[in-house]
Amino acid sequence: MAASMEKIVRSSFPKAQQVTDRFHVQKLVYDAVQEMRINAIEQENKEIELSRECKKAFIPHKLENGDTEKQLLPRSRYLLFKGEDKWTVSQVHRAEILFKRYPDLVKAYKLSRSLARIYQTSKIKGIAFTKLAQWYNEVE
Repeated sequence: MAASMEKIVRSSFPKAQQVTDRFHVQKLVYDAVQEMRINAIEQENKEIELSRECKKAFIPHKLENGDTEKQLLPRSRYLLFKGEDKWTVSQVHRAEILFKRYPDLVKAYKLSRSLARIYQTSKIKGIAFTKLAQWYNEVE
């Protein structure tokens, strides 16, 4: 899917039809969700660093499940890859806290899951394209 690879393929195999497989599309979407989670972690790291520079103690806020935000975000990594029906009890609780604190993350998670459902349930190419077009319009 990289532009440089497209150029190489076009020059080496001019008659080849290039395709993007569902695995790589889903991976890009999941990576984007994870990037949002990582950005939130980095924000707290900046707050900790600012406290150090101001010579103030950073006292992390404890959440309902006993996690600090710095713990919540890394511990939420795997639940963002799975469907809600596959979450453990602790992941359900953690997701409630996470999504309440990060509404953009819940939106991204739901979009990634809806894309996964399209790939899992669509067996006919034309129907899949229609569903993907609708999904894309939701993202816009």
